[in-house]
Amino acid sequence: MRTAEGFEPWYAAEFPRLVASLRIATGDAGLAEEAAAEACARAYAKWGRVRRMESPSGWVYVVALNEVRSALRRRRLERNHAGRLRAGHAPPPADPDDALWRAVRALPERMRLAVALRYVADLPEAEIATAMGVARGTVAATLHSARRQLARELAVLTIKETP
Repeated sequence: MRTAEGFEPWYAAEFPRLVASLRIATGDAGLAEEAAAEACARAYAKWGRVRRMESPSGWVYVVALNEVRSALRRRRLERNHAGRLRAGHAPPPADPDDALWRAVRALPERMRLAVALRYVADLPEAEIATAMGVARGTVAATLHSARRQLARELAVLTIKETP
């Protein structure tokens, strides 16, 4: 049996969702692609062990989020070292560009990440909790708050667009 047996179909299904989730969570398409590629490369290197895990996808999300955190930390250090005073964020992704995703991008980071992992990556709350390093109840509360905030924001947009 080859070490990488089963990796290709898993990768084909998981990689696009992983990139999409990270893109929405970070607002940075390049960072999302890099972190997803690195996480999948690590999964491939350890596939013999990873494929036997209860949730290989959950593991790869943890690795990808750690990559994102490391990259963001490196960026902050580089900005500080270069003496830049402005600590701006990368612009949100150009698409999807509808009202819902604009509203999601405007959420606070924790809410945005939870929404991306739940509704784009389709991870259950327990795996989101593991990936984010928080309790499952925190994920449930964060998603509840995010949905309420999105509902308010979208209701305001709907009222503004109504003639």
